[in-house]
Amino acid sequence: MMKTVFELTKGILPEETTYCPGCTHGIAHRLVMEALDEEGLLGKAIGVAPIGCSILAHRYMNVDMCESAHGRAPAIATGIRRVQPDKIIFTYQGDGDLASIGTGEIVQAAHRGEKFTTIFINNAIYGMTGGQMAPTSLVGQKTTTSIEGRKKELSGMPIRMAELLATIDGAVFVERVALDTPANVRKAKRAIKKAFLVQQKGLGFSFVEILSTCPTNWGYNPVKSLEWLKENMIPYYPLGNLKTPKEVE
Repeated sequence: MMKTVFELTKGILPEETTYCPGCTHGIAHRLVMEALDEEGLLGKAIGVAPIGCSILAHRYMNVDMCESAHGRAPAIATGIRRVQPDKIIFTYQGDGDLASIGTGEIVQAAHRGEKFTTIFINNAIYGMTGGQMAPTSLVGQKTTTSIEGRKKELSGMPIRMAELLATIDGAVFVERVALDTPANVRKAKRAIKKAFLVQQKGLGFSFVEILSTCPTNWGYNPVKSLEWLKENMIPYYPLGNLKTPKEVE
């Protein structure tokens, strides 16, 4: 008799992915949905996805989903959470979205202590729109709008959103994780679960930054992309918990 050793979580719909080969969005999707499924929250969850590679997240995530304008997911999530306080609300945002056009939105949501969770996918580049330099692109990183590499004197240093939000009182849980190794994937799932627990307890705003890959726009194959993340992104964006309330430690 055959034993099942792997199966899809009920949170993932059986749809063919539109993500590029090697993209780790799919892993992030699964972790979010697994966390909700294992805690019995799928039927209570509502996700908000703005413009970006995740715009079709509703095709894969087996929860109620809402699309928002570019950068405006925190505003939509705020409205939903306030009229549906018994639901679990999350935004799923990329760095071109959250750390650029949506910076004001996310900072103010954290400042107000809005009781929703943000999953922030940081792959250091604009993905869907053509590989332009993002606020998170590393110094020296070549993109379609920084063909000689990002220069500090022209564009400043890459923004560290987790560190920025951790300074805000209303942001009560802030952690940065990565998807480059199985061990780090497991840590990412634990962080996502804690973020949802913070929301369930009504403690305030929770934020998980996930370092992810973009093989197509980085110009690397999937394996090299994981190596590049480990060798370049993690040193600048160190992994770990920046803030946790004692109720979920």
